[in-house]
Amino acid sequence: MKIIEYFMSDNKEHWNEQIAIAEWGAAKFLLKLLNDVQEFNALLGIGGKLFLLVDGENIVSFVTLTRQDCVRDENMFPWLGFLYTYPDYRGNRYSEKLLRYAEEEAKSDNHSIVYLATDHIGLYEEYGYTYLETRKDCWDEEARIYYKKL
Repeated sequence: MKIIEYFMSDNKEHWNEQIAIAEWGAAKFLLKLLNDVQEFNALLGIGGKLFLLVDGENIVSFVTLTRQDCVRDENMFPWLGFLYTYPDYRGNRYSEKLLRYAEEEAKSDNHSIVYLATDHIGLYEEYGYTYLETRKDCWDEEARIYYKKL
């Protein structure tokens, strides 16, 4: 298995097909953004990254590292988002491996903290994240904001 950065890949069409079969509504939204770079940049910020943990030609897990997310706050960045692991690969802590990789990327870009917004309770605490607060996101839904010092 290896981790690749989607935007540096020459095989985007294949990865898009893989993302399209994810059984998660947010993956469909991510795919829409990937097919419209201007919209991706408008929502998530310029210079965003999508990391793919791949097993041969199959995506195991993916996560974004971006300047913005669904909770708008210019003082909070970068954000991790769209974390997903395909069902056949769950239970092996692959999402943790990918989170750690994204955290190291953020650290190498001189960030000392990362944020994420979710509706999950209890999941991200397992990975060292601390609950900060609940805010309305850009769709006017409640999102729990977590952070982790790097």
